[in-house]
Amino acid sequence: MLDLNANYEVINYIVGDTKAGTKMGKLQLKNLDDSSILNCVLWEETLNRIDPKTFKTGNIVKILTASYNEKYNNCLVNNLELIEEAICGLDLDKCEEKFSELLNFVEGFKNQKLKEFLLKVLSENKEKIKFAPAAKAMHHNYIGGLLVHTLECLDFARAIYPKLNNKVNEEELYAACILHDIGKIFEYDIELETGFIDYNENFRKDWISHSQYGYTLCMSNGFKNIAKMIAAHHGRSEWGAMIDLSEKDLEPFYYIVHHIDDLSAKFGKINVRDLKAEG
Repeated sequence: MLDLNANYEVINYIVGDTKAGTKMGKLQLKNLDDSSILNCVLWEETLNRIDPKTFKTGNIVKILTASYNEKYNNCLVNNLELIEEAICGLDLDKCEEKFSELLNFVEGFKNQKLKEFLLKVLSENKEKIKFAPAAKAMHHNYIGGLLVHTLECLDFARAIYPKLNNKVNEEELYAACILHDIGKIFEYDIELETGFIDYNENFRKDWISHSQYGYTLCMSNGFKNIAKMIAAHHGRSEWGAMIDLSEKDLEPFYYIVHHIDDLSAKFGKINVRDLKAEG
């Protein structure tokens, strides 16, 4: 519900066309007091009055005038105030540093075939990987977010692996952590000036999801177990998993990347404001 006394964080913002040919903004805000999500609509006349930079992902804003529509469960916003401008994500040097960290980790692989495969994927897609977000809204939705999420997954995997009793191949687990979201470099577009994220429509015409892309990439190169971990990493079919973890008699290795991914998505540097702790 609408709270005019609350401060809100900008989660997502897109502009589209109405049937009448005018512009309409769709804005998703998170109430910083209770973390509830508010879906907002802004008509063209309002968009013309508000600086577009106000809608940058991660900004903190206050709603000055608006009305709540019970029927459509959204808020018609007439005016906003920018309270705190957010960073868009990692800066160029930090993106380069994180990418080098990932490359250095892969260089330590003993499985030569797997190492060459990973290095090829990473080097061929370096520029996209450096800046890609890990999601549109849910977690790590900022410039460099995919790298941060991937490295967090590797950290969790290295911590957890000694307890897995050899029920999953160590380097295959690490490779699955690296590639489970690789399709997101094509699934999302991000504006480096504003941090705005949107789906890439060309990707959505050819692929069902980023999971399908990662699964296909690994299967076509002969890494079947890695592909299967990627296929299961969303956990449930209704969440986008190609392999539903509620199925009976699945081998243990199917489960691990799902749990590691979930740990990062809930406890990692999920938001651009979490990056400030790094300095």
